[in-house]
Amino acid sequence: MKYLAKSLSTAFLAIALQSAAFAHDQTSANLQVTDAWIRASAPGQTNGAGYMTINNTSHHPDRMISASTSVAGRTELHTVLTEDGLAKMREVNAIDIAANSMAKFSPNGFHVMFLQMKQPFKEGETIPVTLKFEKSGEIKVDFVVKPTTYNPSGQNAPMNHDHGGMKPN
Repeated sequence: MKYLAKSLSTAFLAIALQSAAFAHDQTSANLQVTDAWIRASAPGQTNGAGYMTINNTSHHPDRMISASTSVAGRTELHTVLTEDGLAKMREVNAIDIAANSMAKFSPNGFHVMFLQMKQPFKEGETIPVTLKFEKSGEIKVDFVVKPTTYNPSGQNAPMNHDHGGMKPN
């Protein structure tokens, strides 16, 4: 009996460690959200933006219709548009995600905007966010807070970029 209890204890520990290793990748039946991140807040900053990759493995398109979190007064879906040579951030009602495609949210494209943050985002924290999709329902995602200088390669490409499998709606 002692041996069985020890074996079960070891098995549960292994499962818990494996789950923790993948805690930042969340999935639904058809969507997988990976690489969710936010930059740490600069002094005095009251807004922030979240970025991620969404892989739609379904043969059907889906639509992100909202995002919510308890750490901000408002959460909106945004894109960056170039008008008259100037980059301008705009709220969108929804973001269409094509079937069998990968959608990257990036600093110069689509992103989740956190307005009226209740406290600064600190490097190393995780920010819980619920993403709501028209067909796939809700997916809870932990956004990892990166350093204020974090800049993954290709994330600050020129403004005349393509959004791949996504479009505002």
